[in-house]
Amino acid sequence: SLVVLFGATAGAYGAKLGSDERELILLVWQVVDLHSKKVGTLHKSLVKADNLDLSDQCREVSGLTPEGLSKAEPLDRVLQQFSQLVSSDLKVLGRSSYTLCSDGQLLIRQVLHPETSKKNFLLSDCFYSFFDLRKEFHTCYPSSAAVKDQTIKTMAEYLGLGTDEAEEDFGVWQVKTMVAIIFNMLSEGCKHVFTEPETVKYKYETAKFAFFFPLCSSKSETVDSETVIRARGLPWQSSDQDIARFFKGLNIAKGGVALCLNSQGRRNGEALVRFVNSEQRDLALERHKHHMGSRYIEVKTALISLPGTSNEVAQFLSKENQVIIRMRGLPFTATQEDVLGFLGPECPVTGGKEGLLFVKYPDGRPTGDAFVLFACEEYAQNALKKHKEILGKRYIELFRSTAAEVQQVLNRYMSTPLIPTLPTPIIPVMPPPYSLAAGSVRDCVRLRGLPYTAGIDDILEFMGDATADIKPHGVHMVLNQQGRPSGDAFIQMKSADKAFMVAQKCHKKMMKDRYVEVFQCSGEEMNFVLMGGTLNRSGLSPPPCKLPCLSPPAYAAFQTAAVIPAEAAALYQPQALLPTTRTPQASAAAPPAVTYYPAQAAQLYMNYTAYYPSPPVSPTTVGYIAAPPGAVAAAATATHTPILPQPGALVRMQGLPYNTGMKEILSFFQGYQYAPDDYNGLIQLSDQARSVLQAPKEWVCL
Repeated sequence: SLVVLFGATAGAYGAKLGSDERELILLVWQVVDLHSKKVGTLHKSLVKADNLDLSDQCREVSGLTPEGLSKAEPLDRVLQQFSQLVSSDLKVLGRSSYTLCSDGQLLIRQVLHPETSKKNFLLSDCFYSFFDLRKEFHTCYPSSAAVKDQTIKTMAEYLGLGTDEAEEDFGVWQVKTMVAIIFNMLSEGCKHVFTEPETVKYKYETAKFAFFFPLCSSKSETVDSETVIRARGLPWQSSDQDIARFFKGLNIAKGGVALCLNSQGRRNGEALVRFVNSEQRDLALERHKHHMGSRYIEVKTALISLPGTSNEVAQFLSKENQVIIRMRGLPFTATQEDVLGFLGPECPVTGGKEGLLFVKYPDGRPTGDAFVLFACEEYAQNALKKHKEILGKRYIELFRSTAAEVQQVLNRYMSTPLIPTLPTPIIPVMPPPYSLAAGSVRDCVRLRGLPYTAGIDDILEFMGDATADIKPHGVHMVLNQQGRPSGDAFIQMKSADKAFMVAQKCHKKMMKDRYVEVFQCSGEEMNFVLMGGTLNRSGLSPPPCKLPCLSPPAYAAFQTAAVIPAEAAALYQPQALLPTTRTPQASAAAPPAVTYYPAQAAQLYMNYTAYYPSPPVSPTTVGYIAAPPGAVAAAATATHTPILPQPGALVRMQGLPYNTGMKEILSFFQGYQYAPDDYNGLIQLSDQARSVLQAPKEWVCL
């Protein structure tokens, strides 16, 4: 037997059913005995939604009103009535089993499963298997329209059935017409047999390896982009099971959820999800900006090319159906016995020590991360209760994890460069043909109040036709002390008149959800801000530079500019050679300015999308990265002035508390001789330099 099912929501109808996350408000069904070709009673039930605000399309198509729906039963009660009435009709027809049959996939996959999942009640087993009438019709009548173009009306017209919807109530006509279509398919001319129903997976299946880490693959391989989506905006604590629940009703491939990590090995709020076929992927894309809790999730297509699985991970994940927990913040001296003792007997680790995997740097130093295997959900939940408990003198963070995250973390740390062997090649950046502006001519504009997510493209779109009047390499983003966008930018225009016109036209114009202030200014004022000064109503305040050897006029990082892509600018900040300590007498013999970037950042990008060294902080807090020894030696030979200290004079401090200041470090080194001249030997690494070094907050002492 079939139970022909039709439904509608308070929002979109037809091909967009369920895409707007609106609740079910109508359910109509009828039992059909395929053998005797008899039918049961036709039932129609209104469903009371939590939000009774109906869309215009819903009102027009269905004729329903909020007043009528307010007297209806909630969804859980309606589904109980559905089961009872279907069972009763089957008994009358002398049948005991049935399968649902709906007009397409949307009602089952995009409406019923997601809504019941959000409302935390279970659907009966009958909703995990159903026939798609459109697919069955196309199988029976191959010359009919493509499946995606089919509707109840087009199928009825193809068979020559009556299509006057006005004769019946909304939903009743649809079910009666679907039943008539089924009887035509069962006729002598077709004798169609319903044999292969669509299935909905009961739960997400984990695997030994994430989908983009295929076992026994040593070469990079590209995953079929037709089955993969990228989900963005996920809560940082979300697990693969949470993501699978967000896509409830759709079939995710086994091990097909991979949480993405940032350069520090932490989750970045994104995930890659692989579905069993492109049809399921297309349905997933319709959930763009659906909500997970109070957050909306962006769902977009993805194209990825990823590496294979290491032997270490293969050995660790050789046991299936294990729950993985990630531990973070372990003492560097922690042993396997310490971790097992911390977890205790209430959450035994699978295989004892074999169920532990410590993450280490290439030189064997521990990172403070570890992964643990548990045989069941109960043990994993007991372990998660120990979140932020103390081991040694440190609190330990525990999170759910996945096979993909294990591989990503290991790959990232095992490829981490060490200080003695910085990434190669590192080459000098070509100076651009245009330098920073100077003088009092007011041919620049300052943008203040930019969204922190704004990039070069956003600024160019904001300025509109005026982009044609921007000087080449004339866009300068101002960064804060952490190397992140400060909300300010400077634009060099071709003339003072052009700058005046832009300031008049764009002042307080909206960019995304914020208005942006636009002021006319001079190149001199722009340079002061880019080198750490402030520009306010009372005039210019010079950069807060305390070191005589790094005064703004001789600050190397601002004498050479680099042109890098907008994408690379988010990862790399301007770096400079460590300047030598200078005495007043030797100031005239300053070394030439040399700026270095990783090789992949040293490339030209268009003609006016340039990032210049512009941290608005004291140069003492700018991150540095060493240049190649050969380049350093050449620069030193050319000026007869040493640029870097002698070997052995550089000390790296790792594991400092985040609130450590200069006084604490000097106190720590009390009794030792350090570089004089206002503590110019202390240089705090920026976030960008630290991401290259893959280390916690550090200071470098000379």
